Amino acid sequence: MRQVGGFTMYNPNAPLANLDDLREAYKVIQECSFCVRTPMVHRAQDWLRLTRLSCDLSLKLENTQPTGSFKVRGLANQLKHIPQDVANNEKEVITMSAGNYGKAFSFAMQKMGLRARVLMPETAPEDRERIMKGYGSNVERMPSRELQPSVDRYVSTQGMHYLHPFDDYNLICGYGSAGFEILEEVSDPDVIVVCCGGGGLLAGLAAAVKLSGKTNTRIYGVEPEQACCMYQSKQAGHPVEDPTVHSVASGLAPPFAGSNTFRHVQAFVEDILLLTEEEIISAVSQLFYAGIVVEPAGAAAFAALVSGKVPDVAGKKVVAVITGGNVTPRELCQLVKPL
Repeated sequence: MRQVGGFTMYNPNAPLANLDDLREAYKVIQECSFCVRTPMVHRAQDWLRLTRLSCDLSLKLENTQPTGSFKVRGLANQLKHIPQDVANNEKEVITMSAGNYGKAFSFAMQKMGLRARVLMPETAPEDRERIMKGYGSNVERMPSRELQPSVDRYVSTQGMHYLHPFDDYNLICGYGSAGFEILEEVSDPDVIVVCCGGGGLLAGLAAAVKLSGKTNTRIYGVEPEQACCMYQSKQAGHPVEDPTVHSVASGLAPPFAGSNTFRHVQAFVEDILLLTEEEIISAVSQLFYAGIVVEPAGAAAFAALVSGKVPDVAGKKVVAVITGGNVTPRELCQLVKPL
């Protein structure tokens, strides 16, 4: 496989993404058969009747990707850098995920005809497991604390190739493609708001925007108050772990912050904003009644805006990234508030 500045194995101490690697990754995403350029809704404050929102709001709809979330962007670039023996299907590829990354991973592995294994926390919804198995992945459930040791064991004893679900250098560069697409439609955004789980999307998008010369653009990550490892890491000055995290936005609740994503957040992100569970659920309802089906994690950036958590947006050009729409009708019935 072609090597363009990235790594073929997960490196927890990778350098910050550079503009050449980010641009090369953007070309990969543009040429990828399972990624699309997602639409941007301009002047969304008018369409959503947000009379109290005084900014010019654009929504980047990553929920329209083929697997319902932004995750395929990072995967496309990860797969561009896998070793030749993995590309030849001589080794099984393994990852760990509770949802969207595992779905995108399984989808991409099927497209490429590669053997795949997903380790899931036992608390993950059963429908996510069925979807991954439907794409042909082997799926194993286990307590969250056993996920990383089990990955390490499979890699060391069976020679599997590990794709990290959020902290990989090539993944981060792939996510930069969303930042480039935003700049092609909103050339000088004042503010960009992005949800933060493991931080891969936030890291890559922020790097692409800031390294493109938009140093005055303020970029904010958004986390649930009950699952805020990146916020805690930013306060502590180093990546932290918190095995007690939980949130209705399960996609934003990894038990630790990635070391690579943390360094990107430190370099390119202004701040991490925190949301209550009620603020996230309210945003899901508001978007649903406007015709946009969004999972709680996918609504977080929008929630931060409408709840007044993003500072100094009056009269500014603001972009909020809607990151995922993988939510079942049953889950929506539990989340959406009646009018």
